[in-house]
Amino acid sequence: MENVKFNPVGWFEIYVENMDRAAKFYEDVLGYKVEQLPMPDAHELEMRAFPSDMMNPGAAGALVKMEGMKGGSGGTLIYFGTEDCGVAEAKVEAAGGKVCQPKMSIGDYGFCSIVSDTEGNTIGLHSMI
Repeated sequence: MENVKFNPVGWFEIYVENMDRAAKFYEDVLGYKVEQLPMPDAHELEMRAFPSDMMNPGAAGALVKMEGMKGGSGGTLIYFGTEDCGVAEAKVEAAGGKVCQPKMSIGDYGFCSIVSDTEGNTIGLHSMI
């Protein structure tokens, strides 16, 4: 098998029903702004992108409000990198979310916690400390 020289996840979307509420949750917990993406001729589609830099590792993605697509738990779990996932986790409930699995060690791979956002989506928080 050939060595992969890129991050195989190129884009992700987190579906939401209330964009303002969801954007505030992610901004409060992760500490950065999500930016409105212009959508040409988009019918019932709104996107707010997470910060990204195509020259650095990691996947780009956005919160998406789209007719027929609902947020919720189950299926794929996206982990957001943080400086200390315990610090981010401590902001979850005040931001309207819920802690599902408090910060736990994953050995040599650091720490993680699992939370749900204001839309019912389950996400992971990861850090090395």
